[in-house]
Amino acid sequence: MRFTPKGYGGRRRDPQQVKRDGWREQGVLAVSVDDDRLTWPERELVRQLGERLYGQQDREARHD
Repeated sequence: MRFTPKGYGGRRRDPQQVKRDGWREQGVLAVSVDDDRLTWPERELVRQLGERLYGQQDREARHD
């Protein structure tokens, strides 16, 4: 094949770029409760928002 079908090939964006683009283009925020860039109160707010919107976190599913 001399061409690449749409969605294949090219440069793959890193996860941080996908998150950044999602926020800027669609207003979607993806943030980890364990993000070291956040202060403790900010991480706690993220955790509380997640629990309010989606329920308790499954402790075994965490990626520590």
